[in-house]
Amino acid sequence: MKDLLKQIIFEQQETIRKAVTGTIPRAIDSEWLETSEILIISGIRRCGKSTLMQQMREKLQEQDFYFNFDDERLVCFSVSDFQTLQECFFELFGEQHTYYFDEIQNIAGWETFVRRLYNEGNKVIVTGSNARMLSRELGTHLTGRYIAVELFPFSFSEYLQFKNITTQKKDFYTTAGRTALLTHFKDYLSKGGFPRYLQSLSSRYLSSLYESIVYRDVMARNALSNEKEIQELVFYLASNATKRITYTSLGKTIGIRHPETVKNYLEYIQQTYLIYQLLKYDPSLKVQMKNPKKVYFIDNAIIQRIGFNATDNIGVGLENLVFIELKRRGCDIFYHSGKKECDFVVRKGTKIVEAYQVTLSMAEQKTREREINGIKEAMQTFNLSVGYIITMEEKETFTTDYGTIYVIPAWEWLLQG
Repeated sequence: MKDLLKQIIFEQQETIRKAVTGTIPRAIDSEWLETSEILIISGIRRCGKSTLMQQMREKLQEQDFYFNFDDERLVCFSVSDFQTLQECFFELFGEQHTYYFDEIQNIAGWETFVRRLYNEGNKVIVTGSNARMLSRELGTHLTGRYIAVELFPFSFSEYLQFKNITTQKKDFYTTAGRTALLTHFKDYLSKGGFPRYLQSLSSRYLSSLYESIVYRDVMARNALSNEKEIQELVFYLASNATKRITYTSLGKTIGIRHPETVKNYLEYIQQTYLIYQLLKYDPSLKVQMKNPKKVYFIDNAIIQRIGFNATDNIGVGLENLVFIELKRRGCDIFYHSGKKECDFVVRKGTKIVEAYQVTLSMAEQKTREREINGIKEAMQTFNLSVGYIITMEEKETFTTDYGTIYVIPAWEWLLQG
């Protein structure tokens, strides 16, 4: 085992350094580098977790104890082999106290080893592609000992960096600057933010990513055997992103008898960070759980690749993108539905503090009235003095009986965040 582990260590050291050469710098909080707590970087496959870890690694003095568990040669690796791995590190590089582990959730019982390293005074940084590692393993064994960081595909700002596009303050005000930013935004709206996909724009890459998530992270991890049900469920969700769903209606559509089975499937899929379920806001958690949910995807490119749309549904993409940006900003999000509907309300503590509508355009009077009435009802319901309507390119500000409403182009809102 030692010879194999040492071979993998050296191969991975070379592979990862080549892979991150010339990559776009991701935002690194100084707390992540300085903390003595375990740092957990989670997110969907191939969103850049390993790159972020390597960029952090380059800023820290000790860099050698790196290992990626997403390797087919480690199929027989068990928790008892962690001690052997640690011995290999010491034999190859001498004594160090900073450990870097990629996709560690692949090894059952990993949290007990990481806790021992932590208790011995070591700094540990790990990545993982399954939210369960935070809710179950960490909640049970590492409570109070870790900092959680959820990473997303590129933001619009990072996308512009990737494209070597620099922006200046004047671009927000000049016709040429605003037109150029809108053009770039439309490109981003369609192509999304997966770093490797943006390099190749290969549909095969997206298919490979999707298959890895479905077969490895959903089916294999949860010991599921009905491939057809999972495939049809994800296809339906991607074809109806941002729309309201219930477990019962989904079950009838897919042909799954028990709503509880649908609920479990959705939870398994959400644990991979492929989708998010948005609840209707209600002070009662029990009522929240009973109401219809909305489903949003981690990236618009995934929706376009696996969903069915007779025409390009730009409105769905815009709403999905705004949702993901709010998640990226760490917001606790719900939708509001009374006599009218508001796409997103943001909770801080026990209070709703922000409200957002999303629409391609307010040029049509019917659409304008619908969007304004929806945001006004949310502002009145939650006693808000400000509301936001995110559009493709329109911008205006007006005052109502309930407060001020800001209409702002999505690209501008994204860059101001």
